[in-house]
Amino acid sequence: MSKKFDKQAYLKSYYDMLLWRKFEEKCAALYIQQKIRGFLHLYNGQEAILSGLINSIDIKKDKVITAYRCHVLPIAMGLDPKYVMAELLGKATGSSKGKGGSMHMFSKEHNCFGGHGIVGGQIPLGAGISFADKYNDNDNVTICFMGDGAVRQGVLHETFNMAMNWNLPVIFICENNGYAMGTSVDRTANHTEIWKLGLGYEMPCAPVNGMKPEDVSEALDVAVERARSGNGPTFLEMKTYRYKGHSMSDAQHYRTKEEVEDYKNIDPIDYVLDVIKKKKYASAKEIDKIQDAVKEKVKESVEFAESSPFPNPEDLYEDIYDGPYNFIRD
Repeated sequence: MSKKFDKQAYLKSYYDMLLWRKFEEKCAALYIQQKIRGFLHLYNGQEAILSGLINSIDIKKDKVITAYRCHVLPIAMGLDPKYVMAELLGKATGSSKGKGGSMHMFSKEHNCFGGHGIVGGQIPLGAGISFADKYNDNDNVTICFMGDGAVRQGVLHETFNMAMNWNLPVIFICENNGYAMGTSVDRTANHTEIWKLGLGYEMPCAPVNGMKPEDVSEALDVAVERARSGNGPTFLEMKTYRYKGHSMSDAQHYRTKEEVEDYKNIDPIDYVLDVIKKKKYASAKEIDKIQDAVKEKVKESVEFAESSPFPNPEDLYEDIYDGPYNFIRD
């Protein structure tokens, strides 16, 4: 267990994970009301990974990048949830001024570099961010998330090769929730232990229980120290589960209700709450106070988003690249 996972870490973990879960549940409700449009990929069940992450990194300087299941990552990195909710509703006050939506959550101020809709597209970008840190001779670390479907993209292998060749300060994390959209891991390759992909590049790699935040933190403590001390990348397979479908439109015919219920028996939020109760880290009254604070934060986020204006039509022409172009044009 990570030495840093003490009483305060468990209490923070419970608040954070409960906030992320309730935030996502509210997003689902707003989607059904058609206040959120397009696709919506929820993080329910995978919260222990981010909880362990922020216990091990320095959010003031370390950077993160992920795929399109990305609503709560910027919140974990310190962005107020109201700006994420506003982005989801397409409002001008959103984190990307209402132009990115569900799959493109960015916050440069909070070292969150997306939010990417192209499967596996963020993998080389994560290596590029870490290359910049190495080039600038600082000790920042980049954490690059991907799903179990993205590891089948060829760009992962190109990136792993370069990351090892250049000894980059990057940690690649596969959030293996069992299904790439509706395709189970065992249908995509002749092996199911994804972490072993690192072995072909002599990259330090390991499987991690992604349902317990302290297990995640313990693995990341080692990987972060390796990267920060100049000893190169790590590949971790975080074994987790998502309780919702791939997106809101997913009928989930590829799995049984019994399977989902079995995984709910090891819900990371319930697990952490159980630890808090057993170790008497908080009284029933204090736990109620945490739950009330979460409800209020989610309510505040929705009120802010719904009261915010939509972007003006002319805003479409802002924040786009308009030169200079560093190449010759006829």
